[in-house]
Amino acid sequence: MMPVALPIANRPTFEARLPEALRRLSLSTLQINIGRVCNLACQHCHVESSPARTAPHENMSEATARRTVDWALAQKEIRTIDFTGGSPEMNPNYRWMVEAFVASGRRVMTRCNPTLIEYRGWKTPEDYSWIPSFYAAHRLEVVASMPCYLEQNVDEQRGRGAYQASVRGLLALNEVGYGRDPELLLNLVYNPVGPSLPPEQKALEADYKRELAARFGIVFNDLWTLTNMPIQRWRRDLERSGALEGYMSKLIDAFNAETLAGLMCRHLISIGPDGRVYDCDFNQALDLPVPRLRDRFLWELGVKDLANREIATADHCYGCTAGAGSSCGGALV
Repeated sequence: MMPVALPIANRPTFEARLPEALRRLSLSTLQINIGRVCNLACQHCHVESSPARTAPHENMSEATARRTVDWALAQKEIRTIDFTGGSPEMNPNYRWMVEAFVASGRRVMTRCNPTLIEYRGWKTPEDYSWIPSFYAAHRLEVVASMPCYLEQNVDEQRGRGAYQASVRGLLALNEVGYGRDPELLLNLVYNPVGPSLPPEQKALEADYKRELAARFGIVFNDLWTLTNMPIQRWRRDLERSGALEGYMSKLIDAFNAETLAGLMCRHLISIGPDGRVYDCDFNQALDLPVPRLRDRFLWELGVKDLANREIATADHCYGCTAGAGSSCGGALV
């Protein structure tokens, strides 16, 4: 685990900037990190996913998946299910879990790495060409990573060939109706390549729509801008380049109290592949537990145990509150 405290001399801690401790106001979204395995090893990945992360404890087992689904279906307050990873589709439990939640009438979001659609497996010949038709048949809301509309920037962050593979994946989603059918939502996610804050979301969205349409005929609904979190793989890159303190100072100087009301942790709980609970996926990556609930599993708790309680925070939270803010749904203000 990487240290939570960031060594920025003579700068206020995140907690010192808060008018009061952050609390979860309600609980309506369950975010499920179903596993760490992914066909890519992106520079900015806060959970350090890669093709090599196939260990059983890093990927949700069927037993944990069934307990998670049973718990969520029993909680009437949980209306949104948000699948993340890694690449969620690489977990063998993903499809039946999606089907169970869709059948229950829940809103189901899935975070997609579009290069996976044409991926043929690492060590095994797994075929993921089923992804677009499966998404469309179940009317999933797709959140697809596309960190830039320029090839050089995407390949720098995600690896050589990632841009063209992403383009082909997005076109495959368009072919089954995503971005065209109003019931098939396709939202793209932008991450900065270097140690900077994202630009204004709506202006960048207009650039994306113009460039991707002109170059490839790609269409999508919304663009979500996300700030790179100074933890794990991205933190080590910043340390190696001597940019960590400068990046943290940039986040601290851009702290915006108006973002606090919209933070995802105010209405969401995150669970890891083993079913342990966290206030968000970033805290999960740091093994920073919900206060007084370390090593508690989702099925040991109820919504009342998780709503209206203090949220664990540390200096990485400046990443969500800098500038226009950053959350799982993009900018906050």
